[in-house]
Amino acid sequence: MSRAQSPFRPGTVALVLLVGAASFLLLLYAMAHGLDGSSERDGRAHAKAPGLDGYAGLVTLLENSGHTVSLSYSEGNLDDYGLLVLTPRFDADGEELAEIIEARRYTGPTMLVLPKWIAMPIPDSVPVEAEPGWVVLANAMTPPWFESLGIGEGAELAIGKTGGFSGLGFEGSLPDGTNAMALVETGESTIEPLVVDSEGDMLAGAFYADGDAWPLVIVFEPDLANNWGMADETRARLADALIHEASENEDLDLTFDMTLPGLAKTENLLTLAFTPPFLAATLCLILAALLVAWRAFQRFGPAYAEAPAMAQGKRQLATNGAALLARLKRWHLLGAPYAALVAQRIASRLSLREPEGEQRERAIDRALIKAGHQGESFGHWANILRGARKPADILRASRALRSIERTLTP
Repeated sequence: MSRAQSPFRPGTVALVLLVGAASFLLLLYAMAHGLDGSSERDGRAHAKAPGLDGYAGLVTLLENSGHTVSLSYSEGNLDDYGLLVLTPRFDADGEELAEIIEARRYTGPTMLVLPKWIAMPIPDSVPVEAEPGWVVLANAMTPPWFESLGIGEGAELAIGKTGGFSGLGFEGSLPDGTNAMALVETGESTIEPLVVDSEGDMLAGAFYADGDAWPLVIVFEPDLANNWGMADETRARLADALIHEASENEDLDLTFDMTLPGLAKTENLLTLAFTPPFLAATLCLILAALLVAWRAFQRFGPAYAEAPAMAQGKRQLATNGAALLARLKRWHLLGAPYAALVAQRIASRLSLREPEGEQRERAIDRALIKAGHQGESFGHWANILRGARKPADILRASRALRSIERTLTP
């Protein structure tokens, strides 16, 4: 074995490894946190939406008011303690939504903001410098799954005109008084009105299943809580009052659900790896890997290069061939080739024209007679070598042929 000079500089290799490791960790982080290139500013009505029908303004208002606000992207957080704000879409599953509300009766209060507006992105033909997530409100309609909530048989929603609203000590007007959505028939439900319009229809109310359960506050008119509604100070103060009413004036953490708007993120092992308390173990593994890499670059001298399994060259080839014959014990295979090889060398050096075989050997014997050779002829020893089977006989005949070769060639 010998030391081989590395073709790469240690600094270059370290830089490549560092960039590769950083890229891999960044990929793991992106996978764990769902950073797939999609944007939450997609025009849908949720807590991160900046459009007219979104609720980013309400989130900002509550944060600036001193509330602890978080966004939940996992269905597993729907039963956490605190006030949960639900902003479902038109295509939501009413029975699933009813199960979520029922499961939270003794966990914490819930605020349900119903959808009303059919929104679409601002067309390119409109001469407005629109930011991502801005929308145009095309039409208003009641959610088709409202009856599946089971808040009372006979409860009915409707959209119509109104002159304003009042409730919780506030009075004002809606941003669009021609498309106000209200509960016009309560049926058998026990919803207590919190905010009503000028016609006496309910714009927001509280539903109590029994005396021990947390309340369900339903905002039938979303313009009281969305970004369009937050453009007016009175409506903004009313939205904050609705939050306090739903929390029963307790200092509860506020959670805006992002799963019903279609932004759920599934937790996986990578998510857990970068989330406390597992984050500490992940950092320890990363530091251990860096330590191993540092030790690899700090070893003494370059790496050993192993010698080739088989040496190269004619001598080594002959040695390998002899070793193979010795292992197989096929000694009789050596005689004929060696006799032919010696005859060829002698004929070449004496410029003999006779072809291979007996004629060439007889020509060699004639040259021996002219040279005054007294011993056995070349053909005699060649025949003995070709018929030999024992190593001693092969060596004796091959030495005789080699002695004749030295006699006939200068």
